[in-house]
Amino acid sequence: MTDHTVTSFDQDMRLITRMVTEMGGHAESIVAQAVAALMRGDKAIADSIIAQDLVLDNLQHELDEHAFVVIARRQPMAVDLREIIGALRMAGDLERVGDMGKSIAKRTKEIGDVIFPKKVLHGLDHLNRLALEQLKNVLDAYVHKDVEKAREVIARDDEIDQVYTSLFRELLTYMMEDPRNITLCTHLLFCAKNIERIGDHATNLAETIEYIITGKSALSTHGTRPVHA
Repeated sequence: MTDHTVTSFDQDMRLITRMVTEMGGHAESIVAQAVAALMRGDKAIADSIIAQDLVLDNLQHELDEHAFVVIARRQPMAVDLREIIGALRMAGDLERVGDMGKSIAKRTKEIGDVIFPKKVLHGLDHLNRLALEQLKNVLDAYVHKDVEKAREVIARDDEIDQVYTSLFRELLTYMMEDPRNITLCTHLLFCAKNIERIGDHATNLAETIEYIITGKSALSTHGTRPVHA
């Protein structure tokens, strides 16, 4: 390739990276706002989050189109092709993270003005902080091409699962103690599950980053994992 072509290709790749990180920051913001709205019962913020999810969808569409054009024009190979395919995979996971945030926002509007039990609030907050930390770390790993940091995210997935299981049991206890709690706790169970799934998507992102950097599937390194929607 000529110097001009190489420079142009480098610009294309930097744009793909920038689009993924922009999606990541937007997804992270949606989740943080959604859980804050849930815990405060703020329906106005919940409405704004539902609108913000459309922005994330549009960003994914733009990234898809740009990536396909780069593949068609440049015909990249090896690590460059892995990076583009990996970016497309990551965009899919980040779009789903936004969907989880939107789902929490919709639940917030349905719950109404209620006071959550303190232990449930603490559990939701803990679960959310872990999920957001995983998202932040995996995006840092992507920007810096840090495979060890990506592997740390994969290793911490069980921690989120344990907190979710504890919160699940707590909510079931409230439901059994008083049938009037069933509607609220059912909504909160779905919200907690969405946060747990955000942690799963962070793990998927980390596995994709490991594939981009090493060329090896995470399955060959960590064993078979379920596919998370």
